[in-house]
Amino acid sequence: MSGHSKWKTNKGKKMAADAKKGAVYTKLIKEITVAARDGGGNPDSNTRLRALIQKAKEANMPSDNVKMAVKRGTGELPGVIYESVIYEAYGPGGVAILVEALTDNKNRTSAELRNIMSKKGGNFAGAGSVSWMFAKKGYFLIEKSQAKEEELMDMVLEAGAEDMKSDEKNYEITTAAQNFEKVKQILDEKGIKCQDAEVTMIPSSSIKLTGGDAKQLLGLIDTLEEHDDVQQVYANFDIPDEILEESASE
Repeated sequence: MSGHSKWKTNKGKKMAADAKKGAVYTKLIKEITVAARDGGGNPDSNTRLRALIQKAKEANMPSDNVKMAVKRGTGELPGVIYESVIYEAYGPGGVAILVEALTDNKNRTSAELRNIMSKKGGNFAGAGSVSWMFAKKGYFLIEKSQAKEEELMDMVLEAGAEDMKSDEKNYEITTAAQNFEKVKQILDEKGIKCQDAEVTMIPSSSIKLTGGDAKQLLGLIDTLEEHDDVQQVYANFDIPDEILEESASE
């Protein structure tokens, strides 16, 4: 397991340790507002909103912030109108990159991200250039200490998982996006804790990078993820664990 999912997990731990609450809260508030706008303000019937509210709890966001974001989304409170934008790009080594953003000024965001790309060794690509390489999937990352492999595999496959892989330390489970909640529910019922659990974009193939290209790519992705309007960055890289861990701890 040496892809972007592990990178995100390591970075997530570092962000929590560094208490970068302001940036995390800003991104979550935007996502919650849009989720409530698109699917309604009731988390019982809006699975996307329910997942985001849980994410906000894990980030220790005050419940009042969540409630206000939901009300702005449903129109009960005035608020900024955000537009969803997807950018496609190539990074160092020819790695495919998808950037999901929420912005109230598309021209400003596009110019700022283009500037990041030019400084960090990436370049924008045309619509459809790299998006075909990615599929929306449910994804779970679980430490091996949480469950026995055969029991976990039987459990998640019965709940609708598509695949389960393992390395020395972890299990990786993928599901169809529509089966994410079913698998998460069974894991919760069994008390199995996940390092990561989300609906994400999984690449169909990956590009192996080492040395300078690997570090330059991770620097590009890190800078993109720090941008206020960027919600998610996906990339099809395969980088050795030691480089991922070293970069995530910097």
